[in-house]
Amino acid sequence: MKVGYVRISTKEQNTARQDELMRQLDVEKIYTDKMSGKDAERPELHKMMDFVREGDTLVVESFSRFARNTQDLLNLTATLKEKGVRFVSQKEKIDTDTNAGKFMLTVFAGLVEFERDTILERQAEGIAIAKADGRMKGRPKKAVDIFESAYMEVKAGKLSATAAAKQLGISRSTWYRKAKEYEDDNTMIDI
Repeated sequence: MKVGYVRISTKEQNTARQDELMRQLDVEKIYTDKMSGKDAERPELHKMMDFVREGDTLVVESFSRFARNTQDLLNLTATLKEKGVRFVSQKEKIDTDTNAGKFMLTVFAGLVEFERDTILERQAEGIAIAKADGRMKGRPKKAVDIFESAYMEVKAGKLSATAAAKQLGISRSTWYRKAKEYEDDNTMIDI
């Protein structure tokens, strides 16, 4: 089955161009989100990812309509591959049933990894220079004390991790990462 995914950023925009493309390509079922692509919680995208099954083809007008960024694209296409679903992006002429399409996704994956490694390398170099110059001494002790207090309340069952994260003004994923760092070496590394 040919399944299509259409997305526009705002309710005021029009899906006509993407809908017409889906008609031209004989797409049988279309899922449409009318919200920003930077939002990972796109309900129709999730429904479509749950719906597609082995042998289906997912058609999108372009990567920008489907994924928030290259990493998101790679994650989504990896999920499709696991399910045995072919991915076709019309604008970029990518088709995962072709060697060229598979190659392009591999190139994207390599670029994302290279970019991530380069950023981490530059960040580590900058931190080392700042420490050597005495400009970086870490967070004030107060931030550590606040985290430790919240951490102890969570461990005692008096506070949920969600509430603790909210109290500290950080996301839940950041809370869990910092809690693991704290447990691993009993020190805080910047909240």
